[in-house]
Amino acid sequence: MTIAAFIVGCEIGFWVFVVAGLVFRYILGLKRIGALLLVATPVVDLVLIIATVIDLRSGATASFVHSLAAVYIGVSVAFGHRMIRWADVRFAHRFAGAPAPEPKPKHGAAHAGRERQTWFLHLLAWIIGSVILLGMIWFVDDESRTTELWSMISRWAVILGIDFIWSFSYTFWPKKA
Repeated sequence: MTIAAFIVGCEIGFWVFVVAGLVFRYILGLKRIGALLLVATPVVDLVLIIATVIDLRSGATASFVHSLAAVYIGVSVAFGHRMIRWADVRFAHRFAGAPAPEPKPKHGAAHAGRERQTWFLHLLAWIIGSVILLGMIWFVDDESRTTELWSMISRWAVILGIDFIWSFSYTFWPKKA
């Protein structure tokens, strides 16, 4: 199995844990097992980073796919709680009679605030992912095999900068109703 397939498998595994947790919680009425499955989602991230580092330590030259593992983990840690909460609210509404989820704000100050909040989560994801990338660079300790990891930090920083401009533009030019 290639590392790319393993990353895809981990992404699928993340959502399998989420859906299974929600099924146990709301459809089967086993709230503790459901909560345990939801809490176990970070285990998928841990397995992914261990597999990636093992692959690099075994002599592989870092590729875009290796760096993507760190991005995935950063995004998963920063946005994971929000994604699980999003799914939980919808599942509770559909299967447990909970009220319908409130729509996210589409204009005005509330929309601008949400955009800023999302950017700060993106910043957190970048910090986490960059620390993981730097850790992999340090752990491999072979500059010729880790160039792609350095490149990912730079590319992601550019994307973060563009996201900053986009997200904070709503503060100065709010979307109108």
